[in-house]
Amino acid sequence: MSRLETNRAGEMEVFVRVVELSGFSAAARALRLSPSAVSKLIGRLEARLGARLLNRSTRNLQLTPEGAAFYARCVRILADMADAEQEAGSGTAPRGRLRVNSNVAFGTLFLLPLVPEFQALYPEVVLDIALTDQVIDLLEQRADVAIRVGPMPDSRLVARKLATSHVTLVAAPAYLAQHGTPQTLADLARHRRIGFNFARSFEGWPFREESSEGGLEGGGDIVYPVDATLLAGDGETARHLALAGCGLARLGHFQLAPDIAAGRLVPVLEHLNPGDTEDIHAVYIGQGGPLPARVRAFIDFLGERVDRILEQK
Repeated sequence: MSRLETNRAGEMEVFVRVVELSGFSAAARALRLSPSAVSKLIGRLEARLGARLLNRSTRNLQLTPEGAAFYARCVRILADMADAEQEAGSGTAPRGRLRVNSNVAFGTLFLLPLVPEFQALYPEVVLDIALTDQVIDLLEQRADVAIRVGPMPDSRLVARKLATSHVTLVAAPAYLAQHGTPQTLADLARHRRIGFNFARSFEGWPFREESSEGGLEGGGDIVYPVDATLLAGDGETARHLALAGCGLARLGHFQLAPDIAAGRLVPVLEHLNPGDTEDIHAVYIGQGGPLPARVRAFIDFLGERVDRILEQK
């Protein structure tokens, strides 16, 4: 049987109903089918996939590992189909669920404060927001848009640059008063350093090279290995640890600017700052094809506001 002859969406819908209603009979009643028709359809589906999806007993059904994975994908696909039909039926008006993943710092400082304005402009869009500093797979995590800070190694993703931020080494005044302010790279060895407990795209903190007399060399930049004495799971946690006087942290200036302006954090070793920057992108899956209206509206919305807000910080 060819794929065109197979109602794959119909199969998925029946399978999802069987799982959610915990039985063939209940699913059959909801779908106005006979229990035998539902049982045969699930059997054909398993035969076509070459995998058992459900373990059957006289009293209940239990998903196999393959069935659980297939169920999660079916739910996503059916939801996307519903969104597509809803969007197509209403022209280009943005509507439907929009799944957004952002790193914690950007999400806290930029994304969440902008949500009320976006809701007012696009009341038919349902925002589904998750904040994490882990780099996610957009397909696996069912994200429509992700905000990423730093390098963009994934060629499958289309990216729109939102802003650029410098990176700064900082510490709280109380910490520096107790432990002293480092003047050279050698001084860092006696200081507490706040790092991250997840994989990063760099091995340490970059600095301009200095001479043995403390002056600057004409060579270039060096990377100081960060043997962290304290680890954080995201940038905002690292910032709060620095504010609490736990050590030195090197973070994007976009999340440090209010603290530096208020004197809560102080830049350290600025004369050795190499001036490196981090680009902030909104990314999505696709290679130039048409975007759902809700995705396009959201990315345009961020693009018009983020860089302007960053310039004001």
